Amino acid sequence: MTLATQPPDAALAEEMHAMGTRARAASRALGLMSAADRTRGLVAIAAALRAAAPEILAANKDDMAAAAAKGLAPSMLDRLALDGPRVEAIAAGVDVIAALPDPVGRELARWTRPNGLDIARVAVPLGVIGIIYESRPNVTADAGTLCLRAGNAAILRGGSESILSSRAIARAMRGALKREGLPEDAVQLVDTTDRDAVGHMLAGLGGELDVIVPRGGRSLVERVQAEARVPVIGHLEGLCHTYIHAAADPAKAVAIAVNAKMRRTGVCGSTETLLVDTGVAPALLEDIAAALEEAGCELRGDGRARAILPHIVPATEQDWATEYLAPILSIAIVDGLDGALAHLSRWSSGHTDAIVTEDAAAAEAFLARVDSAIVLHNASTQFADGGEFGFGAEIGIATGRIHARGPVGAEQLTTYKYVVRGAGQVRP
Repeated sequence: MTLATQPPDAALAEEMHAMGTRARAASRALGLMSAADRTRGLVAIAAALRAAAPEILAANKDDMAAAAAKGLAPSMLDRLALDGPRVEAIAAGVDVIAALPDPVGRELARWTRPNGLDIARVAVPLGVIGIIYESRPNVTADAGTLCLRAGNAAILRGGSESILSSRAIARAMRGALKREGLPEDAVQLVDTTDRDAVGHMLAGLGGELDVIVPRGGRSLVERVQAEARVPVIGHLEGLCHTYIHAAADPAKAVAIAVNAKMRRTGVCGSTETLLVDTGVAPALLEDIAAALEEAGCELRGDGRARAILPHIVPATEQDWATEYLAPILSIAIVDGLDGALAHLSRWSSGHTDAIVTEDAAAAEAFLARVDSAIVLHNASTQFADGGEFGFGAEIGIATGRIHARGPVGAEQLTTYKYVVRGAGQVRP
């Protein structure tokens, strides 16, 4: 007699569901622990990441070699790469998260009804959160620790290119939790590059997964939003814009445009389209373009931009819809604030958009009328980052309108319940 063997997908399904079961148990255990317990775990994780830096960097070196051999784009290689300062920045981010006020148990509102019932709305953890992300190993630490700060268990599924780096980071985190007496299964990494694992997460792991958070490009987010059977906190790509208004300060315009595009081109807060007011374009555009080109940026422009800069590449309609994540910038000349708003209404992904102007009324109109998760006045779009908002880190920049919007930090990883206290009241 021969024994039947499980089909490969059945084995994967069993393991994924087991991860969900372990995560649920961990989330319940966290619910019985204090804010001080979670803080202690986070402090231990930061120390463990620093201690494990040699192992993390060795793993990342192997990931980088494999990714380069596969021909990964430079922007993706930049996201994947770790060095000593970047590992220290990851650990420092955990330190900040550990120092944040604990969001669990916050009393969001409280009132008393005429019948004497005392009603409070109180913050509680979401539960078990699945995070699906691409080749950014720092997300393993950022997402895991933000979930822990808010009393949640995390199931992390990173990109295949970063699997070795993510394993090393997750191993350090889990070890720290175990040593501190916290449930190590509060942080679990999906230890396979099999894409079917994502499908199991989207199906909800037998009801054990409460929320999915995708962090990556449009194709990943659209797949998750289309297929998930659990709620999704997602973001579209960072199709970010900087608008140089007619009343812009020239020095600020140049500095902000260059920083917004070139500080790091591979992040979602990088400006991809520069809008320049027709009233200032003849005087300012050449200076802005020269500074961008000196920094190594390729420029593409519409007809009016090319009338001023005839050497730049003609922009096509596809350029206005492209998140380059590379040193490429599209330039459009617009007719005043209304022209900028019309362009944003058609092309913005609702992530981050900025205006550069000394006209307070124009700035306030822009901030009020642009319906993006983050809007800025006289500041670089590269500030679209949870760390820069004081959150320590972020799971992503949510561009939807349900539950969370903008940088998703620990506070955004809670929901609430109503606590009602009575003195024997019955309903007539």
